[in-house]
This record gives sequence, structure tokens and C-alpha cells, in this order.
Amino acid sequence: MSMLKEFRDFALRGNVVDLAVAVIIGGAFGAIVSSLVDDVITPLLLTPALKAANAQDLDKLTWGSVKYGKFVAAIIKFVIIAFILFLIVKAMKSIEKKKVPAATAPSSTDQLLMEIRDELKKG
Repeated sequence: MSMLKEFRDFALRGNVVDLAVAVIIGGAFGAIVSSLVDDVITPLLLTPALKAANAQDLDKLTWGSVKYGKFVAAIIKFVIIAFILFLIVKAMKSIEKKKVPAATAPSSTDQLLMEIRDELKKG
């Protein structure tokens, strides 16, 4: 088997393609979540706090020569993203629970076949 054929078989196997699609969608979703956090949620949450602290920009917060504003912004961004992902996973799990059909009783044909099987085991 040629190396090119082996590589093609490996690269086009279902799991690899599924993983590639997941990574691409995850990257796009990450951009959406980052934009939501950076452009919508963070300004809404931080604007009142920054005004109360007489600071106009979080990145410019310092303590002596230590610039801790970017670090605080990164922590806030992480917490917000983690919370949003928690809500999404929770919603997906509740949707999956609703989709699980209840166990159904065997059909009359299945019941008859099980009875025949049981009789054959006896005899």
C-alpha cells in the first residue's frame, strides 16, 4: 500500500474529519464569544465600576509600576466566557434529556418471537 493511499485513508477517516469540523466551528464560536464578552458584556459590567474608581480604561490601572489592569480584564473575560459556556452546556444537556424516548414495550411480533424462543429453549 502506498504511503499516499495510507495518508488519504487516515485523513478521510470519519473521526479525523469530525474533529477538523469541530475545531473550525469551535474557532468561529470562540470569536463570537470573545466579541460578545469584549464588545457587549464587559463594557456593560465594567463601565459603572470604572466610573466609580475614576478610571477610564481598565488597561491603564496600575499600582506603582505594576500594570494589573490587563490581568484583571483577562480574569473577568475568563469568568464570563466560562459562565457562558456553562449555560450553553447546561442547555444542551437539557435538550438531550428531552430527546431520549421512553422505553417502549415490545411489539406483538417481537413478543411472539420471544415466546417462541423461550419455548424452544425449554424443549
